[in-house]
Parts: sequence; structure tokens; C-alpha cells
Amino acid sequence: MNDSDGPLKHNPFSALERLLKDKPVRHSLPPLKPVSGPAEAFSSSGEEERAFRVAMEGVRRIGRDKRQAMKKKWTRPQDHLVNDPDQEVLQQLDNLVKYGQGFVISKTPEYMEGTGRNIPPDFAERLHRGDFSIQAHLDLHGLSVTQAKDAFDHFLQEVIRSDKRGVLIVHGRGISSSGEPVLKNKVSEWLSRSQWRKWVIAFTSAQSFDGGAGATYVLLRHHLKLKGPRKS
Repeated sequence: MNDSDGPLKHNPFSALERLLKDKPVRHSLPPLKPVSGPAEAFSSSGEEERAFRVAMEGVRRIGRDKRQAMKKKWTRPQDHLVNDPDQEVLQQLDNLVKYGQGFVISKTPEYMEGTGRNIPPDFAERLHRGDFSIQAHLDLHGLSVTQAKDAFDHFLQEVIRSDKRGVLIVHGRGISSSGEPVLKNKVSEWLSRSQWRKWVIAFTSAQSFDGGAGATYVLLRHHLKLKGPRKS
């Protein structure tokens, strides 16, 4: 005897199966159609227009007066700039007087420099730029040429003996002189033509914060101490 036909048979879906055979279920919604891109999101221009109106709901057109005010407010800065050469020159002059901006000593007629024999010129450039530290300075203001020469000789003798390499000599610009700047020219002469020239690697006008054209940087050679006589 087959158990499926016995009294213990339990099939709760048998009635549902017969119902499906008699009345097939009809879907109330059409199957979804996949959308591949924005162009297929709407099937007609009418749907596109409805979607646009929904998206723009609550948006109001800006009034003409308000548009003009916003246009003035957001005008690009360069639209307001006026290319006035005279105003630009006055601004540069003001920055030069107040802050020293734009003033380059090496580009002026007062600038001077020199190098020792067989010394590359870039040593003077580096000296003026500040690549070498200043270890001593001499001020010749108010001295006569004779007094300045004595002070100059004594100063160089001491700094060479102590093996100081970078020094600053303040002589003034000589703008109060009737002719050329006397002490400034004498310092250049003593550094390049006197007995001290063999110790000079380079010299150059100082930067503005150290006196500018009224002072001179000097880079000296190492002091080689002579060895004493050999003992027998």
C-alpha cells in the first residue's frame, strides 16, 4: 500500500495547486524595463517636460534689478584695475622710501667690487650676497685721509693676525664731498694696490643694512703662521 494514498497523507498546497490550474494569476504591473542611460529615462518629450517642472518646482526667476546688482557685486577684480603708469611709479617710489623695496646696490653707479689675483669673480658676488660672516668692522667716519690710512693699516694687521676672514670697513658714501668720495676711493685703492692686496680675496660694497655703498665687505686669506727655525 502506498503511504501517499493513506489516511496520514498531508498536502496543504493541493487546493492552491487546483486554483492555479483553474485561474492563472495575472500581474497587475507590467515588468520593469531596465534603463541604460539618461536618454532612455523618459519615453517621450511630455515625460521629460513633466520631470523638468517637478524639479524646478518652487524656483523663482530673479528680478531684473536684482540681476544687475549681483552683476556689479561679482565683477572680476581685473575689470576695476586701471593701467596707470604714473600711479605705478609713485607706488614703487613709496615702497622704496618706506621699505627699501626695489633698491639693489649692485645696480647703482656707487657699487664697487674687486678680487685678488687669479680669484674668480663669483667670490665678490658671494661676498656681497652674504655668504661669508662678518667678524670685525672698522669705522673711518670723520677721519682725514692720513688718519684713516693709519687706522686701516692697524685694523688689517690685527684681523689678519687673529685669522679673521670677513670684515666690514665703513667709510661713508662721500656725498658731502665737492668731487669724488675721497675715503671710499682710498679704501678701494688700499685694498687693491697697497701691501695688503696679497691678503685680499675679494671686496665689494655692503648690503643696505650694513651701510650700502658707504661701507665695504672684505674677504681675507688665511693667516699662515711661519714656522720657527729647526733645532739641530
